Amino acid sequence: MAAEAGMLELPFVHDDQLTRCMRLRFQSLQQKNVRPQDGEKLLHPNEHVYRVDFVRQHNLRFLRWDIQLERPGKVTVTGTSQHWTPDLTHLMNRQLLEPVGIFWKKPGAKEVECNEADAQEFGERIAELARIRKVIPDWKEQEWNPEKPESYVGIFHFQFWRFGQWLDVVIDDRLPTLHNQLIYCHSNSRNEFWCALVEKAYAKLSGCYEALDGGNTADALVDFTGGVSEPIDLTEGDYIADEAKRNLLFERVLKVHNRGGLISCSIKATSAADMEARLACGLVKGHAYAVTDVRKVRLGHGLLSFFKSEKLDMIRMRNPWGEREWNGPWSDTSEEWQKVSKSEREKMGMTVEDDGEFWMTFEDFCKYFTDIIKCRLINTSYLSIHKTWEEAVLHGAWTRNNDPLKNRCGGCINHKDTFLQNPQYVFDVKKAEDEVLISIQQKPKRTSRKEGKGENLAIGFDIHKVELNRNYRMHTLQQKVASSIYINSRSVFLRTDLKEGRYVIIPTTFDPGHVGEFLLRIFTDVPSDCRELVLDEPPHTCWSGMCGYPQVVSQIHVLAAAGLKNQDSQGGADSYVIIKCEGQKVRSPVKKNTVSPEFDVKGLFYRKKPGQPIIVQIWNHNLISDEFLGQVVLTGDPSDRQSVHTLHLQDKGNRRSNDLSGTIAVRLLSSNILTNV
Repeated sequence: MAAEAGMLELPFVHDDQLTRCMRLRFQSLQQKNVRPQDGEKLLHPNEHVYRVDFVRQHNLRFLRWDIQLERPGKVTVTGTSQHWTPDLTHLMNRQLLEPVGIFWKKPGAKEVECNEADAQEFGERIAELARIRKVIPDWKEQEWNPEKPESYVGIFHFQFWRFGQWLDVVIDDRLPTLHNQLIYCHSNSRNEFWCALVEKAYAKLSGCYEALDGGNTADALVDFTGGVSEPIDLTEGDYIADEAKRNLLFERVLKVHNRGGLISCSIKATSAADMEARLACGLVKGHAYAVTDVRKVRLGHGLLSFFKSEKLDMIRMRNPWGEREWNGPWSDTSEEWQKVSKSEREKMGMTVEDDGEFWMTFEDFCKYFTDIIKCRLINTSYLSIHKTWEEAVLHGAWTRNNDPLKNRCGGCINHKDTFLQNPQYVFDVKKAEDEVLISIQQKPKRTSRKEGKGENLAIGFDIHKVELNRNYRMHTLQQKVASSIYINSRSVFLRTDLKEGRYVIIPTTFDPGHVGEFLLRIFTDVPSDCRELVLDEPPHTCWSGMCGYPQVVSQIHVLAAAGLKNQDSQGGADSYVIIKCEGQKVRSPVKKNTVSPEFDVKGLFYRKKPGQPIIVQIWNHNLISDEFLGQVVLTGDPSDRQSVHTLHLQDKGNRRSNDLSGTIAVRLLSSNILTNV
């Protein structure tokens, strides 16, 4: 590994104690002829456990492997990440790292060889683990030492992500029981208590155990990972009927799973009587099933399976009860499994037991389940081989004030008179088109410590496309390009594709007058320069008396052009617009290969000298030197009530009267009141 400040060598340290314990576990299971627990990683005689202890968490990147073998042979390094389980003896429920690292030394060779691409990716995945905060810290970070049991005082630490930071929650080891049995969450193994302990810590964070009853799964996934949750309504999206849409969803679910994200699904219960109702197919309504695997399963046997290359999209789930499974196609005992080779079934971890875990085709999944929640662990590492995101994090609040210009709790867009009286955040999309992820999370409210349950506000947000140079708050509605749902959940998420330009996000409560704090997170491919718009108009400064203060605000909206001069053999032009006013200018993106471009670009100018004109120019983009195609000159008079101007392009300077090829459509809005636009 390498860090920004220098090189770090992180050795693989042989863990004798853990290796010995895991081998004893393997021998014990063999002697008792007992099946391993779900997800348990067993250690075979030729395997050893090594630890990598990270001395720092941040600004790490993988540099290279340094593997030395004393004699010819092959070594396979399989990595697992201990995200959720402190039980080092069982190593349960680990997220396997892919691909594995394979290193070999040929007879007579001096150097160790490897598949460089796989080894590099494997090293990157290990480096990424250092940055992940774990809900359950390792035993070394707890206040107990297995070698000194007499020092144990019954204290455990857990970490949850809340409102932009990881919180350390400390509990004792007193767990609620009835008739000497754990009342709430418990393991099938009587000497395993980590799930009950983490439940107690989460209940403490939430106020009480009752607050966990019927809680929001999406919120819990965020608390446990620090990621962003994306709820998807499978019924509303009609994924069962639209095959292309369903295939795209499967690829996204597969990607989230492979990147270490968490996925949950459920069947919506429409009434209290529906809760925990078991369907004829074996599924249970109102339960949050955990997705434990997603993969494309190869069908066929032997070499035929490789040459035929027929694969089936499949998903594996687990009922939290640990029993009651799906009994349809591809259930544990169904004949469909005869289509899959024994080696493929072993690779999938296929078992025939009523343990609550089962496989389904993704098509059947979309048919029977109504909701799925994907919790992404957003990758922000610059040096990762996977897609990375630029993250902007801002804290905000809905506050109440009698002054409309200072009020920040105006409600949703249904309340048009007060909608813009909300916090506003501006950000830029700097690519021709970019996928943007936006999450808003409200600060949890507790009605009382006894009840624990807080009343979440119904929240959401709208996204508006604005002028390319807007630096002050919006005072009139502009084009809405996207909006989230409004729901009384702690967090709301939206994934959308936006074209190049400047946008304003307006987070709101559904009804006006509600106050509260929120956290806004925006993820883009390139930095978005996201910031809050605080001022309503340009501020008065000590220089305003000497240099002047704006008298008029003008918004220029260039809609489109037509009939431009052909510039290439394909009969088009690569044109763009420049809007100039009082030494300031705004430039649009290039519209390629067309003589009738639709620019849809805006500029906003606070004008100190209203008598000076506004100039709109069209240029053709070339490799060496751009070519002027024409311009129009506007007065920007506030008394001009004509909304749209369609004008012929003119030449520069003294030749202004000569019309050039083409026209341009412009919408101009000016006002003597600076807070009118």
